[in-house]
Amino acid sequence: MLKKIPWWLGGILMALLLLFTFSVLGANRPIGASTYVPYFAGIIFDLDPEKYTYLKEIHNPGSWEGVMLLGVLVGAFLNAVFVTKTFGFTVVPAAWKKYKNNSAVSRLLWSFIGGFFLIIGARLAGGCTSGHFLSGMTQTAFSSMIFGAVVMATLIITGKLFYKERK
Repeated sequence: MLKKIPWWLGGILMALLLLFTFSVLGANRPIGASTYVPYFAGIIFDLDPEKYTYLKEIHNPGSWEGVMLLGVLVGAFLNAVFVTKTFGFTVVPAAWKKYKNNSAVSRLLWSFIGGFFLIIGARLAGGCTSGHFLSGMTQTAFSSMIFGAVVMATLIITGKLFYKERK
């Protein structure tokens, strides 16, 4: 089992990653993930940027975002299989069963609703969740600060209302 790194070392490593990403040696722009999805869709489906104006706005997202997203997926898989040995497929996690119900339909429906509101909020705030939390907060962007505060308040309220012990 690997030793856990202290929280402050994780913060320092994240700061170094962000400094590199913002530098001209790195991507020369902020970290974000959701921009790559429409960029990749534009490549796959050969979409015309003149017809889809958002593609014109994101003309240069950088191929590193795709590598980053793939690295997160592979890294999480390898960690779950080899380090924590917790890999498994489940639609209804144990916490959902404990606090809500055993219904896969209920779990998927609420996951969709929660994800929908999170994406709508992020787009209204002008960016994706990872972009706001990682890049926006480090730049003290006002929209990111508002987004972060609303997400934290919503987490607390949702946790209090949604995850009550079942009788």
